[in-house]
Amino acid sequence: MNLHGHHGVLEEERRAGQPFLIDLTVELSELPREDRIEEAVDYRDVAACARAVFEGSRFHLLETLAAAIADALLERFPASSATVRITKPDVSLAADGKPRVSVERSRPQSGR
Repeated sequence: MNLHGHHGVLEEERRAGQPFLIDLTVELSELPREDRIEEAVDYRDVAACARAVFEGSRFHLLETLAAAIADALLERFPASSATVRITKPDVSLAADGKPRVSVERSRPQSGR
C-alpha cells in the first residue's frame, strides 16, 4: 500500500506528512475449502483495516504503528499471525543515495 501520513518523531514529519509503503502478510488459521471469495479473507478488507489504523491515529514510531496494524488485523481476521512492514521511502539518512528506512513487526495470534 502507498499511503500519505503524518507519523514521525519530528514535528515537520507530523505537520507536512510524507509517503509510506506498507506491506502486509496475514497467515490464515484455516484455508478456504473451496475456491470462493466468501470462504477466504478478502485482501481488500485487510487493506481497509490497515488503512483505518494508519489514518485513525498518529504515531511517533514506525514500530508502534506496525504493531497497532498487526494487532488490528489479528483482532478482525481469522489469522494465526500478521506481519507488517512499513517503509519511509524519503528519509534523508542514507549516504548511498537510497533514502529509505523500514521496520517490520510480526505478531502471533495468542490463544489460537
